[in-house]
Amino acid sequence: MNRPSVREVALDALLKVEKNQAYSHLLLHSTLTNAGLDKRDSGLLTELVYGTIARKRTLDYYLAPFIKSGKKRALWVDVLLRLSVYQMVYLDRIPDRAVVHEAVTIANKRGHKGISGLVNGVLRSIQRQGLPDVGAIADPIERAAVQTSHPQWLMARWMNQYGENDAIAMANANNIPPEVCLRVNRMKTTAAELVAHLGHEGVEAETSKLLPDLAVIIKKGNPFVGKAYKEGLFTAQDEASMLVAKLLGPEEGMDVLDACAAPGGKTTHIAEQMSGTGHILALDLHPHKVKLIAEQAARLGLENIETRAEDARTLQTKKHYDRVLVDAPCTGFGVIRRKPDIRWSKTEKDVKHIANVQAAILAHASQFVKQGGTLVYSTCTIEKEENEHAIERFLDTHPQFETNERFYRRLPDHIQANGRFSPLGLTILPHDFGTDGFFMVALTRKS
Repeated sequence: MNRPSVREVALDALLKVEKNQAYSHLLLHSTLTNAGLDKRDSGLLTELVYGTIARKRTLDYYLAPFIKSGKKRALWVDVLLRLSVYQMVYLDRIPDRAVVHEAVTIANKRGHKGISGLVNGVLRSIQRQGLPDVGAIADPIERAAVQTSHPQWLMARWMNQYGENDAIAMANANNIPPEVCLRVNRMKTTAAELVAHLGHEGVEAETSKLLPDLAVIIKKGNPFVGKAYKEGLFTAQDEASMLVAKLLGPEEGMDVLDACAAPGGKTTHIAEQMSGTGHILALDLHPHKVKLIAEQAARLGLENIETRAEDARTLQTKKHYDRVLVDAPCTGFGVIRRKPDIRWSKTEKDVKHIANVQAAILAHASQFVKQGGTLVYSTCTIEKEENEHAIERFLDTHPQFETNERFYRRLPDHIQANGRFSPLGLTILPHDFGTDGFFMVALTRKS
């Protein structure tokens, strides 16, 4: 039996995302694991799946003039056309004739002669006539949404919150695949030593420009299969995410509550900052996610983390903590470059719903902060409803807390000089520093 081609595997993965609202990053991981592809084909598969999902709105605009509207087609036909046009437009190294031939071959295998004729006709018409001009769209919001391949409602929100230039720059940044970033376990090694370790394993890496003592950027190779990973010398984490624990500023021997801890990146960073001393209570609602925290802590050699499957909105304890982190569940619009399907699966209603959940977690967790202690609130979204507005509402109802801007001195000089600070927190947009989009703020409980 012949093994399916890379494009067939990509088509099946894209169909699962469309039909089942499967998360692209989880689906792709399982697909790569099971497909048995070589390194080169695995890279192409990743590019095809992520790229086609990310450029969906633009691809549909390109296809619209060449497809009869109102005529029903099987979903796989539309997805195959998107996948093919993505290659023709965005992948220079694949000749158009090869793309068309492969698409027609797949259409012949999956459908009748009429479908393969349709696929062939549409793609050859695009070759002959060229693509429609996105710049001809009169409405500026719709034009930006099609050019950057984002939902129009989301572009409208971002333009309202950040202005047209930043909204478009952010949307364009969401379409640039992120580099793999590692946080160095400084209890075991240094950034320079880790780069050398990885080099011996055939992985090309360099220290981060933003966090040179803490982060390493992978340029080539897979760092997660070698000795350095198994020995707990690093964990995968984006640079913007690393700033949260730095802002929290835990010290050796402290008691820390991490109210929404899974999958454990910030929890383990806090534990490393405390040199394995003190105590961290790491909560998450889902037992299988709590297991991920424990597994990561064990691999990194961290014994000061207690994990518990518990809802942060109903935690009962008489204990008070030196530091409390609420890394709240959110819409995730700051990590679209890592999870391109988020832009299509979320709606405007989701923003309002999650803001209510965030408010409940923040209000409940705040009561466990010691007098004079620190509460940090963070999200991986750039929605002001979930960020500045959430803090504004919290401070209105919790006068015992105040923002503490001096804690920003814990962040890198480049962030301090160029970050988007407001009286209600720090916002990082994806195009600001080439990181994920994030929000964070430090609050002090008055003594």
